[in-house]
Amino acid sequence: MLHNFGAINLDHVYRVPHLVHPGETLISHDYRVGLGGKGANQSLAMARAGGRVRHWGRLGRQDAWARDRLEAAGVTVETIALVDEPSGHAIIQVDDAGENAIVLFPGANHGMTEQALDACFAVTSQGDWLLIQNECNALHRVMERAVDAGLNIAFNPAPMSDAVLDLPLGACRLLFVNRGEAAWLAGLDADASPEALLDGLAQRLPDCATVLTLGSDGAWYQADSVRHFQPAIPVTPLDTTGAGDTFIGYYLAALQHGRPVIDCLRRGATAAALGVQVAGAAESIPDTSTVERAMRDGLLARCRHDEDMP
Repeated sequence: MLHNFGAINLDHVYRVPHLVHPGETLISHDYRVGLGGKGANQSLAMARAGGRVRHWGRLGRQDAWARDRLEAAGVTVETIALVDEPSGHAIIQVDDAGENAIVLFPGANHGMTEQALDACFAVTSQGDWLLIQNECNALHRVMERAVDAGLNIAFNPAPMSDAVLDLPLGACRLLFVNRGEAAWLAGLDADASPEALLDGLAQRLPDCATVLTLGSDGAWYQADSVRHFQPAIPVTPLDTTGAGDTFIGYYLAALQHGRPVIDCLRRGATAAALGVQVAGAAESIPDTSTVERAMRDGLLARCRHDEDMP
């Protein structure tokens, strides 16, 4: 089982001609409210990929529909508490090129207590995986308890902040980072080459496998002296919101099913490529039959083959 301690947000999404500039008032030509939060998106993606995932989190009681939607997708939800607090939410701009900008209010996601953690860890077993992001409170304590419980930690440090540098990152077994997050952790410039970023991460976290996602520049896997490269699948994006979460969920579901790293990367890339062609975050995550069909019918044939680099 994989346990995901992550944020559940309500996404307020505005379609705009361009991302708003400082001091500018911009008219949105579309607006909708949907399920979001990196944690919820990643749980949903893993469930749609056929993985077994239990979500840990907190949600305003008035927004119980969000928990119901996760449960309907196959996520185990008894460790999602309904509380008398406002839910987390995000203000998301999506421009005509598919790029996005996000303002996040943590809300109930920042109210996890030691007592609530007791209930979550009570349903774990040694050897389970714990996935965390940087949108909830008590991360240091969660990671300490995960080590004590014998759990394998997968970490996606988004949104990145200096507070991440104070976490016990050496306890992580698997790290998911984009270019900016990798550069921050490795102490390098964001325009450093992927190889330099991977070298820097290997030096900082030598015992942690890394998946480096680079959007249209593909994705890399690194563990010890082994590297794999997965090219991006060429598509025209409509909305990139949630693409990284979709990749992570599908990657972890494939890993849970015992698939090799190369297949995990390909499934993640395929699911993300399908997702960016659909508006929304949770709404854009494809189901496993759609991903399987895309792989079978040659969507990957437009990319060069995976390259293994020692």
